[in-house]
Amino acid sequence: MKYSVDRIEGNIIILQNLESKEMKEIDKDILDFEVNDGDIIIYENNQYRKDDNAKEDRLKMIQEKLNRLKELH
Repeated sequence: MKYSVDRIEGNIIILQNLESKEMKEIDKDILDFEVNDGDIIIYENNQYRKDDNAKEDRLKMIQEKLNRLKELH
């Protein structure tokens, strides 16, 4: 499963499933790495890991969409 970090509220990380758009909460203490808003987290084999390449790809895609919208105006 692939998630985006929607926000961090204290010790709770709010994740959004990138396919279903469902929200999920996890405790920050179960991760052995730091996370920030917008990070991409992959859950597989009962483990979470951060995917910096996917984050960069997602940011590029969002920027391209914004640029196309600006061109329409």
